[in-house]
Amino acid sequence: MSENFSRSKNILLNRRQLITMGIFGGGVIGVTAILQTINAKNNVTVKVPPMEMEASNNATNSATKPMQVLRNFDYGTLKQENGRTIREFELIAGTSTIQLNNAVSYNIWDLNGRIPGPTLRAKAGERIRVLFLNKAGHSHSLHFHGVHPAEMDGVKPVSNGKATIYEFDAEPYGVHLYHCHIAPVTRHIAKGLYGMFIIDPPQPRPPADEIVLIMSGYDINDDNKNEYYAFNGLPHHYMHHPIQIYQNQLIRAYVLNIIEFDPAVTFHLHANFFDVYRSGMTMTPSEKTDVLTMGVAERHILEFAFRYPGKYMFHPHQDAIAENGCMGQFEVIAGDR
Repeated sequence: MSENFSRSKNILLNRRQLITMGIFGGGVIGVTAILQTINAKNNVTVKVPPMEMEASNNATNSATKPMQVLRNFDYGTLKQENGRTIREFELIAGTSTIQLNNAVSYNIWDLNGRIPGPTLRAKAGERIRVLFLNKAGHSHSLHFHGVHPAEMDGVKPVSNGKATIYEFDAEPYGVHLYHCHIAPVTRHIAKGLYGMFIIDPPQPRPPADEIVLIMSGYDINDDNKNEYYAFNGLPHHYMHHPIQIYQNQLIRAYVLNIIEFDPAVTFHLHANFFDVYRSGMTMTPSEKTDVLTMGVAERHILEFAFRYPGKYMFHPHQDAIAENGCMGQFEVIAGDR
């Protein structure tokens, strides 16, 4: 299905500005609105600190928005066709230049003008439709982890300027991902064509402050080794701008390791332990730990709450990876919960 879908392409082109603004069809929804819906159904209050303005939000670094990535989920647009509900998403591959620090800039491929791409979210069993337009100058594709027919596997190239449609049922529930699958796959992923894909279970999980943490690396000199690392696209961001959470409140972290060129990394949380829901495909934790090893493309749900206020670090326990950007802090705000 990689021929030029003129109707789909026109839709994508006409709505690109709205997508990059994060308001297309109401698709990108902040966590506050989501939690209000959860609270109304469960009579439970989940407090979410106000989101800090992006320190990196300027013309040079507009593709990196770690604070927005943290708590924004794209629920797409709901449509009714032949008596069935379709959840439709639109993704546009493009190019950007980001600033990794004061001295180093790096050319990336982006999705909807950002790195990582939008965190897509649906419910198990829903019909998913992804309209993909490639404007990134090279052939690309989108491969979704999960269960789907062979023709929807996203391994066929989509040429620059062309569009395609991926359509499949959302299954199984869990934390998945999507990424470009054009060779060299490692290079296409490492330069930014990836994102998280969450399929919620039929019965919702308990209310929590939900956050996304995606670990990635940057090979800036093409030697197949990473010189910089990051959570949610920008090295060191959460060290300089800690993630605010509330004392004694359940945090649900969707954690993905998409660091290419390093075979595995760990995730470590200071002064606490977390419950592990492996691949998010269970409602019962498999273990409790403070250090978790993750291979490339591995992802899990981690749940925890902090007993004491203060600032607490999180990072891989490989020091070189942490010290070169993949490090952050939670700032626990005192409360009476």
